[in-house]
Amino acid sequence: MKRSEINNLIRSSREFFRTHQFHLPPWAYWRPEDWKGKYHECYEIVDNMLGWDLTDFGSRDFFKRGLILFTIRNGNPEKKDKTYAEKIMIVEENQEAPLHYHWNKMEDIINRGGGNLMMELYRATDNNELSNEEVTIKIDGIELTVEAGSKIKLTPGESICLEPYVFHRFYGEEGKGRVLTGEVSAVNDDTADNYFYEEVGRFPDIEEDEEPLHLLASEYSKYL
Repeated sequence: MKRSEINNLIRSSREFFRTHQFHLPPWAYWRPEDWKGKYHECYEIVDNMLGWDLTDFGSRDFFKRGLILFTIRNGNPEKKDKTYAEKIMIVEENQEAPLHYHWNKMEDIINRGGGNLMMELYRATDNNELSNEEVTIKIDGIELTVEAGSKIKLTPGESICLEPYVFHRFYGEEGKGRVLTGEVSAVNDDTADNYFYEEVGRFPDIEEDEEPLHLLASEYSKYL
């Protein structure tokens, strides 16, 4: 992805968050030079990969398969400090986050506003294939059993609890607008706790055609 594209996506995301009265911490707006020399103050942000995160999953087509998010809080699997994490995401209409599951993380995915969030679920088999078995989940504390691959619609205010080893893909429903999507979970480890059904790239290769507006969580070490 080009840096200019990433910068524009972040600008658009900041405005969308403001429209929905979702406020980020002050350091979300720091410029790259603001991070220099501050590791001793900001080690939790850096070590736990808080902040801006963006990926096209290697598709080279962000709006077809991609995701932009901001990790607000997170623990560290090695330090075993906080036991929880929180993210805010923006999901575009028909923009896919591809099928994946987590080995360890239980998470709630929450539609916090905007359009409708569509989700498809499968249990994982022992050899990481898609099971034909029914999937039992909870939507806002209410247990529900659905057929494998069923489409579940989350309208604003609704949430779904996903346990480990449940494959899930999600996208915004066509014609309903982009979705402000929250995640509350156990500690998030994007380097070791994601299994994707197809081979994808989690972090983008960046073509530096202009200076960064804000740093991504994966690149703090370049500036600190």
